[in-house]
Amino acid sequence: MNSGAPTVSLRSLRRSFEQGGQRIDVLRGVDLDIMPGEIVALLGPSGSGKSTMLQAVGLLEGGFEGSIQIAGQKAEHLAGDERTQLRREHLGFVYQFHHLLPDFDARENVVMPQMIRSVPRADAEARADSLLSSLGLGARLTHRPSQLSGGEQQRVAVARALANRPTLVLADEPTGNLDEHTSDTVLGQFLALVRGEGSAALVATHNERLAAKMDRVVRLKEGVLV
Repeated sequence: MNSGAPTVSLRSLRRSFEQGGQRIDVLRGVDLDIMPGEIVALLGPSGSGKSTMLQAVGLLEGGFEGSIQIAGQKAEHLAGDERTQLRREHLGFVYQFHHLLPDFDARENVVMPQMIRSVPRADAEARADSLLSSLGLGARLTHRPSQLSGGEQQRVAVARALANRPTLVLADEPTGNLDEHTSDTVLGQFLALVRGEGSAALVATHNERLAAKMDRVVRLKEGVLV
């Protein structure tokens, strides 16, 4: 793990919603630093606000109060196109459901985010093949999602998230849709790949056993980290 400035720094992060005429405070002042190369488990039961916190860090929606700093850049006041640029340059995402493009094969799903960043096609394909092979999918490069198992699909999603060498990977219950054995396999490969790439990661989960495999565990309770 590297030292120095945090990859992500959150200060007094708050998020509230209005529901039925009542104010619901989901995040009530979250403070968190994640250092370069550090993999942090965000632990909490369903409905505790884990996904809301990841959406904040991922700059996916507005309405948040507080400070979000990613790779040394203050993000909370950026315009829409600046937020998009910051996401493309520094963030990778893995969700509970893979969200792969069904009409494209495994390699193409990993090539696409690189093409958006103007990576030459040959370089993007080489990067995709390397990532997918490291995840045990070297023989499945030209298979479409419908031809892959659930675990294989999620491994493609992991490769896609790391395709552009993100500074920070955000994962929201990345193995929550898999059986226990497949979940252990995919998470192990995910952690090994993230560590090998040198990225930091924030991984939301409700699974204590999986959280224990990461570098540090923080718990979200009543809108704050404990």
